[in-house]
Amino acid sequence: MSYPDLSDLINHLFGTNIQLPIAMFGTFVALAIVVAAWIGKKEVMRFEQLGKLPSTASSGNKNIAPHLLISDLAMICAIFGVIGARLFHLLEYPHEFVQDPIAKIFSRDGFSIYGGLIVGAIAGAVFLRKRAVPLIPMLDALAPSIILGYGIGRIGCQVSGDGDWGTAANVAAKPNWLPDWLWAQTYENNVVGVVIPAPGVYPTPLYEAAAAFLIFAFLWSIRKTNYRTGFLFSAYLLLSGFERLLIEKIRINSDYHLWGMSFTQAEFISTAFITAGVVGIIKTTNSNQLTKIVFSIAIAGALSACTQL
Repeated sequence: MSYPDLSDLINHLFGTNIQLPIAMFGTFVALAIVVAAWIGKKEVMRFEQLGKLPSTASSGNKNIAPHLLISDLAMICAIFGVIGARLFHLLEYPHEFVQDPIAKIFSRDGFSIYGGLIVGAIAGAVFLRKRAVPLIPMLDALAPSIILGYGIGRIGCQVSGDGDWGTAANVAAKPNWLPDWLWAQTYENNVVGVVIPAPGVYPTPLYEAAAAFLIFAFLWSIRKTNYRTGFLFSAYLLLSGFERLLIEKIRINSDYHLWGMSFTQAEFISTAFITAGVVGIIKTTNSNQLTKIVFSIAIAGALSACTQL
């Protein structure tokens, strides 16, 4: 069952018939921003105390601590993230956009989380640069909160039924110990109005949320180790890239065709994330830290086992 609006959930739980114009996906996105900003602010404060970030940054005509910029940074990333999420979705489905551009622009479905991440990150980087805040240490500080926010946002996809689900589930391959709802769902009353025949499709937003929380737990556990600047964010890129690349195997997406190859937008971006993550880890790791690379690969392998159903 899906709940496009908050009132849908309330009516289902309490048998009421109220109407509240509060979208569930938007609610979870707002929650993701608040939680990520709160945790990110705490980490930036810790980085300031350790000397990894400067104690002051420019803000207009005055200097303030970088952690006091987090609220503004979160708002800027959120605004441009929504724009990027919609833009990347339109690029993913160009034919549908050409046929009915107004409907595609203002529809409630169709947001590319990668588009939101990329455009939001670019806007955030410009914001930090103008305030003379070192970008790489800030990315290290914010890496755990970024993936945590991603996971919370994916729960919003699941609850609202925004069309971000998987392919038709192979029920015959389901392990006996696994609950049916964790293998296949029909997303009744979903926000895009699609009727999914039984037994349903893979609930990939749930898998991505679980993977994101695991990555968050890993990054959080190593954040106080003696790593070089850039390592933590590189680990985030590697693990999040693997997570999305693997989940694409069972997700519904539009394919691009280039030079005889067929791939989705997310597969292309995930590959870029993985490549950047590997390069970053190699550059920030010495021979005594080789175990961190092995551990990162092991975590990626574990995510593969969880998402390759």
